[in-house]
Amino acid sequence: MTEVVSPALADELRALGEFDADACMNCGVCPLEIDLLPRRLFRHALLGLDARVRADAEPVFSCLLCGACEQSCPAGVHITDNVRVLRRWLLEEASR
Repeated sequence: MTEVVSPALADELRALGEFDADACMNCGVCPLEIDLLPRRLFRHALLGLDARVRADAEPVFSCLLCGACEQSCPAGVHITDNVRVLRRWLLEEASR
C-alpha cells in the first residue's frame, strides 16, 4: 500500500487547538490499558499520514481523557489536549 503524505496535517491540527505532539518521546502506552499509543498516533499526525490517523479513530474516541498518561509523561506533553484536537479533526474530516 502506498502512503499518501499530507505535509499540512500538523498545521491543520495546530489550527484546531493546542497540539504539542512533537514533544512526545517514548512512553508508548495508556496506563489504563486503553488501546491507544499516543506516541504512534502523534507521530502519524506529525508525518502527515492522515489515512493512518483516520484508521486510529476508534482508539482516539475510546480515550477517557482522564489525564493519567500526562501524570507520567516525562516531556510534559498535553496528551488529552492532543487527543481532543485529533477528535475534532476526525469529526471535521468525516463531515466533508
